Amino acid sequence: MSFNGKGKWVCVMMAMLSVAACITPQALFAQGESAVPFLLIAPNARADGMGEAGAGLADDASAAFWNPAALAFLSGQEVSLTHSNWLPAFQQADLFYDFLAYRNNVESLGGTISGTITYLSLGEFTITKDDPTPLGTFKGYEIALTAGYSTKLFADLGVGINLRYIRSALAPVSGLPGASGENSDRQGVGSSVSFDLAALWKPTTLGPLEDRLSIGLDLSNIGPKITYIDAAQADPLPTNLRLGIAANLIKSEYNNINFVIDFSRLLVRRYPQDTSFNVNGPGTYVVNDPRVDNLPKSIFTAWGDGGLKKVTIGTGIEYWYGSPKLIALRFGYFYENPRYGNRKFLTYGAGVRYDVYGFDFSYLSAVEENHPLGETLRFTLLINWGQ
Repeated sequence: MSFNGKGKWVCVMMAMLSVAACITPQALFAQGESAVPFLLIAPNARADGMGEAGAGLADDASAAFWNPAALAFLSGQEVSLTHSNWLPAFQQADLFYDFLAYRNNVESLGGTISGTITYLSLGEFTITKDDPTPLGTFKGYEIALTAGYSTKLFADLGVGINLRYIRSALAPVSGLPGASGENSDRQGVGSSVSFDLAALWKPTTLGPLEDRLSIGLDLSNIGPKITYIDAAQADPLPTNLRLGIAANLIKSEYNNINFVIDFSRLLVRRYPQDTSFNVNGPGTYVVNDPRVDNLPKSIFTAWGDGGLKKVTIGTGIEYWYGSPKLIALRFGYFYENPRYGNRKFLTYGAGVRYDVYGFDFSYLSAVEENHPLGETLRFTLLINWGQ
C-alpha cells in the first residue's frame, strides 16, 4: 500500500483513517465511536457461525473473550487458534486476524486461569512525499494480551475477570528519511490497559431446564482512553456490555440442538463537535471539542445516545450429531439498527470433533452487495486434554 501526501503527518492521519475503515468498514457510525475496535471482532469460528453470539454458550477456550466466567465450569486444559483473512474483498494477503487462547483448570487455585493473544495485521504501507520516491515503509498492527481467572461462587454461578494490555501501532513512522518540522517526532502509536468483568448462571434446579439453560453477562474493555498523538484528543476504548442466553433445545444421545442469542451494547458517549461564530470575520468555524465521557460515567450516559436502538443482536442455532459429539452444523444472523451502523449478515459454519482435537470454520454472507466483510472465512483449531 502506498500513501501520497504533503509529508509524514498527512501519511500518519491517512493511515489512521484507513485502519478505522479496515476494522469496521460496515458501519460508518461505529468508526468514530471508539479506538481499537479490533477488540470487538468475533474471535472464533464456532460463535461466528452462529451470528457472533457466544456469551451464553461459552464452553471452550474462546470463552475468555465471550464470557470468562464460563471457564469456571470447564475442566482440563485447552488451546485454541483462529485465523482469518481480513476484508477479503480487498484481496490483500497482509490483512489478517489471529486469535490464540489457552485455559487451564487449576484445582489448587480453585478455578481456571486463561490467556489470549489477539493480533490484527493492517498490512505494510509505503510512505511518499511529492513524488513516487519512497521515504520508507511501516507495518500497521494492533495487538492485545489478556490474562484471566474464573471461579465458581456457587454450583450454578461462575464469575470471571480479565486483565489486558493493548498496543495499537497505526503509523509508527517517526524518524523516517524526509521527515521534518513539528511533526517529525510524532507517532501514530498508542497503548492502554483494560479489564473485563463477567458472570454466568447455569441453573441446576429448574426441572426440565436443568443443565439446559445458561445466561451470561460480560462487561469488557473497561479502561482509560488511548492516546496516539495528543492526550487532549485521546479516544475511549470500546467498552461493551453483552448479555447472552443459550438453551439446549434437544438433548439426546446422538442428536443435540443449541440455540443462542446475544444482545450487545457499546457503552461509549461521544458528543458532537460544537460550531461557533467567528467574531473576527464572516462565516463560522468548528470548535474541535473532543467531548467524550470518561468511565465510569460513560457506562450510564451512553444510554442517552440512541438508547436500546444501539443494541446489536446476534442469534444462531447449532446441531450436533454423534455420541460423543462428532459433527456440527451452524447457522446465524446478525442485526444492527439502520440508524446506528446498519450491519446485517448471515453466517454459516460447521465443525468436527475427534478425540482431543476439534476444527471449526465459518462463512459470513453480507446482506448487501459488495460488502467489505462479505465472504469472510474463519478457521479454528482446538486441542483439549484432561477434560
